[in-house]
Amino acid sequence: MESKNVLNHFADLPDPRDDNKRHNLIDIITIVVAASIAGADKWDDIETFGLMKHDWLKSFLELPHGIPSRDTLRRVFARIDPEEFNKRFFSWIAALNPESRNEIISIDGKTVRHSYDRKSDKSAIHMVSAWANNAGITLGQVKVAEKSNEITAIPELLDSLDVEGAIVTIDAMGTQTKIAKKIIDSKADYVLALKGNQGTLADDVELYFKETSEEELEQPPFTKYSTFDKDHGRMEKRTYWVCDDINWLSQKEKWEGLQTICMVKSERTIGKETSKETRYYISSLTPNAITIGNAIRKHWGVENSLHWVLDMAFREDECRKRKNNSAENFAILRHITHNLLKQEKTSKRSIAGKRLMAGWDTAYMEKVLFQV
Repeated sequence: MESKNVLNHFADLPDPRDDNKRHNLIDIITIVVAASIAGADKWDDIETFGLMKHDWLKSFLELPHGIPSRDTLRRVFARIDPEEFNKRFFSWIAALNPESRNEIISIDGKTVRHSYDRKSDKSAIHMVSAWANNAGITLGQVKVAEKSNEITAIPELLDSLDVEGAIVTIDAMGTQTKIAKKIIDSKADYVLALKGNQGTLADDVELYFKETSEEELEQPPFTKYSTFDKDHGRMEKRTYWVCDDINWLSQKEKWEGLQTICMVKSERTIGKETSKETRYYISSLTPNAITIGNAIRKHWGVENSLHWVLDMAFREDECRKRKNNSAENFAILRHITHNLLKQEKTSKRSIAGKRLMAGWDTAYMEKVLFQV
């Protein structure tokens, strides 16, 4: 049985340095991971964390020359191969063995805004992540290649995941015939958003629903589901209509497994302001408005469950690590830290609150870091 201790999966990470090494690579990785758990996101803070926690770190690390300096930490992390670093992340997730069956896996992208480097004409990195909504963890992530987009990154990410039995949700950018086929070939289902980047598909689905009367929408072949949320002065009603009457759809044969189309109408009220929006989707699922509606709703939730937390608790958009591989490696590190904190269940505090606790209390730090 593979170890669930994240550090064990980085023990064989290839060392990018030559033979003149004063510090063990696993010691450096451990210090950076532990410091990140405790809320240290800058190199000088990571070094200070190491110095203040030296005796504790020495209890399980070799530290042959003490705590590495901030410059050493920065230099080594910039040189680590992010592909190899990411492989160890996937290895750890596999050891956690999250159940894919009946899981809703949301694939979405996010730009690390301050990771650009004007001196080397390097754009800000864009990471595409797979978020397991029920497990509450990131299953994996890949960086979008320079001068490319999410369309090329999503298949690469799917190749790294076990999605059998899951529902995969993707925004309109990833609604591509090849991606739909890859999901079906992986024995999963999809719910894909529509926009104007799929030829006439979005227009055809939109026109179909617009030409359907309100009376017709209330009876077969349509199924309907509504939700109502009220929180902090915001009220939002969403209504989902799902239909498998798609023999008329000219592009039906191009989309592997396509069974249903969906319309979602949302009405949001904040104070005295009310806004309305209509969205359209295709799915390989049978026409069940509750199942498809919940999958769509969970995808919208990835912004709050993952991206918002990365911004607010980890200040990701403020991160200025740019040199060489630093930005990508630290993006992966933030997902590792976030997963570790989400996996620790004894505290009901927020991610930011758990980071504070880990910095204050060594026993709690060990719970998070070693999952004991």
